[in-house]
Amino acid sequence: MNILAFNPGHDGAVSYLKDAHLALSVEAEKNSNYRYSPISSSDVFNVLGEISAIPDVICTGGWWPRDHFEYVRGPVAHAGYRGVSKGEIMVGRRHFLGKSIHSFSSSHERSHLLCAFGMSPLPKGTPCYALIWEGAIGSFYEIDPELHIKVVGEPLDKPGNRYSMLYGLADPSFPKNTPYFRISDAGKLMALASFSRRNEPTSSEKKLLKFLLEGPYKQLSEYDGPEGLPYCDVGLDDAEFRNFAGIFSDRLFDIFYQFAKSKLKRGMPLLIAGGCGLNCDWNTKWRYTGLFSEIFVPPVANDSGSAIGTAIDAQYHFTGNPKIDWNVYSGMSFEAAGVFDLAQYHTVEANYETIADMLAHDLVLGWVNGRYEVGPRALGNRSILAAPFKDSTRIRLNEIKQREQFRPIAPVCLEEDAATWFGCNWSSPYMLYTQKANTSALAAVTHVNGTARLQTVSAATNRPLYELLCAFKARTGYGVLCNTSLNFNGRGFINRIEDLSAYVLDRGLDGFVAEGKAYLVKSSPYSQTFMADTKVPSKG
Repeated sequence: MNILAFNPGHDGAVSYLKDAHLALSVEAEKNSNYRYSPISSSDVFNVLGEISAIPDVICTGGWWPRDHFEYVRGPVAHAGYRGVSKGEIMVGRRHFLGKSIHSFSSSHERSHLLCAFGMSPLPKGTPCYALIWEGAIGSFYEIDPELHIKVVGEPLDKPGNRYSMLYGLADPSFPKNTPYFRISDAGKLMALASFSRRNEPTSSEKKLLKFLLEGPYKQLSEYDGPEGLPYCDVGLDDAEFRNFAGIFSDRLFDIFYQFAKSKLKRGMPLLIAGGCGLNCDWNTKWRYTGLFSEIFVPPVANDSGSAIGTAIDAQYHFTGNPKIDWNVYSGMSFEAAGVFDLAQYHTVEANYETIADMLAHDLVLGWVNGRYEVGPRALGNRSILAAPFKDSTRIRLNEIKQREQFRPIAPVCLEEDAATWFGCNWSSPYMLYTQKANTSALAAVTHVNGTARLQTVSAATNRPLYELLCAFKARTGYGVLCNTSLNFNGRGFINRIEDLSAYVLDRGLDGFVAEGKAYLVKSSPYSQTFMADTKVPSKG
């Protein structure tokens, strides 16, 4: 059965399942579009251009925000935001290219649950728990062997909204009289929380915690403490605010932990979905609670996975199969046929050893390989790579990416070396957990609290990146590199060679690698030093 699914709104995506295999997932923000975008006609046609048969089912996600889509969506054909029972699924018929096919919609809530279960390694019929925590939802669920879903309880509503809002408290540019939050602030607060040096709140902080975490979600201007709103507009460099950010993050997690500890049976698996599933610190805490036999978080835990989840739900409805075969590199292929100013570059026929030597010479390179990753994390197919040894490299990478210097840079590491350098003796291919660094040699990828947001790589998960890491290890003794996303600030992954060249030249990278060739910027002092030291032959 072939299933085409749409999540049209925030973090929009179009996904295609072919006989229980994720053949393609196109996310609206990719290809240098704005982060968190809704899908466009271009996204739809990109997917239609990749499929060879009329689908058997077309699915629409449950969340079509009324204020944005009322004028285009026509008759109601979506199941809504909340709801977990199969009785709320909407099934019908529609015409597509002259053929009568099935239509399907289930709730946004179910899309997260089915995405996590369908992509997990758990076999069909495995009982488990699930946690959805995102902007609006903060609930635990029990899934039985027949895939009946029961809401166990909601420890806290709107956890993602509450979490993101705290960053805006200290930021003078954020209006305090709005119920809304900036989606991008959640990841920044995760970085800031790691700067915390204490875990006990002051008396004024206790009042602020109560305001932020108890009762209904409120805008910041509603705080009525006699001493005014603590940390309002103090700036994000304020050390005491950073201390409080860590305290707040721990207290929010503890609300969910205490609920799980008292309400859930121990020893069952836990699936995690929703945007908070991208918080690596919290994922690591869940792993070490000892409450669950295993933890699974899909790389598309946020709404970018909702189209996949709705497609899995439809597949389960029509075939009884809730499981899919998938690969994280299921996006679009790189568009390498564009035109760029080749005269700006030395072109090098580069093997892995040559590229490893470039990186060892402190060159910062864009790295493009195959199809782009699904989900928001760059996992080695649309990445910026650099040597991991110097803190100055971290500073340079944050400058290149035009982002705050308190943001960490993630390491990518050979799976067989992860235990040595990061104490990680399991596969962690999706950059969803933090680990303590075991050495001071990897300064560029070690955060202020000694942790690293680790991705492990094997020959099976990403062969080209694995070969490069092996070559870098042979050159330097470390099978570790800096790995950060290849994107313009505020936009999704670059996927056209003309955009890639423009980014490299504008942001001061030393070159890029694509289609088996390295293009080194002639004006870069790092590239000039490398070419002079190694005398690698080039074209131009």
